[in-house]
Amino acid sequence: MLKPLGYEVTRQVGSHIRLTRLKSNKDHITIPNHKPIKVGTLSAILKLLAEQNGLTKQEIIDVLFLK
Repeated sequence: MLKPLGYEVTRQVGSHIRLTRLKSNKDHITIPNHKPIKVGTLSAILKLLAEQNGLTKQEIIDVLFLK
């Protein structure tokens, strides 16, 4: 799901998946593998992705969901 931003799954422990951005091994994000993800959790994930990629939350949404 985060491949358009350059993230790949690097490990999974239980119900949490860790992704790392390949061009910068310092950028990691851990995402719960729950369905559905709570709104607050999703907002925090989008905020972190925006910070790591130098984009706004809306730009992240556009890249991931609106292509």
